[in-house]
Formats: sequence, C-alpha cells, structure tokens
Amino acid sequence: MAAQKGKDILIKLGDGGSPEVFTTVAGIRTRTLSFNAKTVDATDSDSTGQWRELLAGAGVKSMAVSGSGVFRDATSDGMMQAAFFAATTPNWQLVIPAFGVVAGAFQIAALEYAGQHEGEASFSISLASAGALSFTAAT
Repeated sequence: MAAQKGKDILIKLGDGGSPEVFTTVAGIRTRTLSFNAKTVDATDSDSTGQWRELLAGAGVKSMAVSGSGVFRDATSDGMMQAAFFAATTPNWQLVIPAFGVVAGAFQIAALEYAGQHEGEASFSISLASAGALSFTAAT
C-alpha cells in the first residue's frame, strides 16, 4: 500500500436528516482514530502451562476520535457546538483513505477552544463511540 496523506483522513458530522447529509469538520489539521477492544481473562487452574486465556468475542469494543485545528466559524462548528450542549449522539463518518469509512453515533466528550494573542483561534474535539459502528471497506 502506498503512503497516504494525513489531510485525507476526514471527520464528518451528520445533520440527522433523511437522507442524512455529512459535513466535513472545517479547519481540522490533526486527527487520531483509536479502535479499542477490552479483553476478558478466562484463565483458570486448568489453563495450559498457566498461560492466560482470553474469552473470544466477550470484550467491549469502542472507538475514540480526536482532532484539532484552526477555528473557522463554519457550519460544522455550529453543528458541533449544538451537539455538545445538547449532549446528543449524532451520526459521524470517519473516512480513512485506502482503508474505508467507519460510521455511527458518537458523543462529543470534549470540545476545547484556544488562542494566542498573536495567533489563530484553534479548537480540539474528542469523540467517544455511543453504539454499534459500521465499516465500509475502501474500493
């Protein structure tokens, strides 16, 4: 697989409509997507050689997403603010080039704004998965 551009990883927020329209979060410069799966230890006194055994399919799966960038005061900023203050779990799409699209409900766990006197205003966002996610592989 060829190297991919980080700027091609997109974080998109859905509008809740039918059909749902997704808007790319404006101004994002860095983004991190973490897939997580907790394990369930099923080791007992009969485990071969006292090696740990994990119970397949028993752990909790989750996904965490974070990003930061330049505050643009775009449509996506207002959508994020509304979702945060209402504590809703709107649908998001996470586009990962040459991998696919992960989609589903996420809650905004943190939304931060910052700015230096002689610099641009910036923001950071953290998302936590809030239900089952779907994955569509890149073609």
